[in-house]
Amino acid sequence: MPNIINAATKRAARLARQTSRYAGNAFDRVFRAASLVQAGQTPFETLHTDGLVSLRYYPPLKEDIIELDGITIPVETNRHRTPVVIIPPLAVNMLIYDLFPQRSLVRFLRAKGFEVYLIDWGIPTRAHSHYNLHTYVAELLPASLDRVRQHSGQQELSLHGWSMGGMFTLFYTALSKDQHIRNAIILGSPIDSHASGILGLLNQRMADVAGAIYRRTGLQIHDLKPHWFHSPGWANTIGFKLTNPIGSIMGYWELIIRLGDREFVSSHATTSAFLDRMVAYPGGIVQDAVVRLWIDNELSRGKVQIGDDHAQLINVNANLFAVAGSEDTMVTPAAARSLMDHISSVDKTFRVTPGGHMGILAGSKAPRESWLEIAEWLGQRSD
Repeated sequence: MPNIINAATKRAARLARQTSRYAGNAFDRVFRAASLVQAGQTPFETLHTDGLVSLRYYPPLKEDIIELDGITIPVETNRHRTPVVIIPPLAVNMLIYDLFPQRSLVRFLRAKGFEVYLIDWGIPTRAHSHYNLHTYVAELLPASLDRVRQHSGQQELSLHGWSMGGMFTLFYTALSKDQHIRNAIILGSPIDSHASGILGLLNQRMADVAGAIYRRTGLQIHDLKPHWFHSPGWANTIGFKLTNPIGSIMGYWELIIRLGDREFVSSHATTSAFLDRMVAYPGGIVQDAVVRLWIDNELSRGKVQIGDDHAQLINVNANLFAVAGSEDTMVTPAAARSLMDHISSVDKTFRVTPGGHMGILAGSKAPRESWLEIAEWLGQRSD
């Protein structure tokens, strides 16, 4: 009888500890999520800000080694001559580039001996609704690159662009014909938007509707005021999650069933800190993207209108490494691959790696599937 009582007492104690752990994790996830977030721990300096756009510089790491997805990476003391400038897309916050201490792109690049800069586009308001492709590609981006050159003392640069950031990289290089862009890393950037799976079919239908409206009324999207197209951050968060609704729902379901796992709860809170804090798209950018990139699909013909000028992809001759995600529903490999047909680069590489649109940049598989190869490729072309 005493043995039975002792066993029951132990089971009750275990259940109480488990219940307490679940309750504590649930409380922290809901009410103290910021305390669980691991992102944004790599120190940086803000070299310049105009109140909206700022330029970051990541100084040398103090550690001798870093851990990357279970791999020990020695921190290189010799620095590559050519700095890397990270050009993010709009709508995202910068946590994606420093998501986890063991999965931080900026930390990894610093450890591999690169001088690392990042352009933070800030949080546009309705006062910035008139900002369009020309504003970013021909005004804000060149100004930031000039500051990088002044700070680094180097004219040649490597540009790293994900999603719209990759398009900004291509547009700037094509429009400016900047011969000092030595290397370009392009991840998940659509060139033929009509070839991007279901979204591509949607874009084609939008083109048909827009054409019919123009024939009947003469009305074009650019005839309307840009502030009507201002897209707030909450709408961008919902839109991004709707590109993979099942995955979004399953993420929360997995949180429920693994609520007792503190490490998983912290990981979920960290990823959500990025996904749930997206920022606005200026209306002018939405107008340009809808018309130039989605409806008219201009890039599929190797050029895009930027203000009154045209950026010709044939003017891009930098060494280029492009990546598409095998599970990316926003930018399929078919939509990204045609870049190789339009640029003049002799040294160019195209890879399809596991992951969706976010995963190819900062997913759990990204370090082994692309980061290591990109760093090696870039290192051979940066001295």
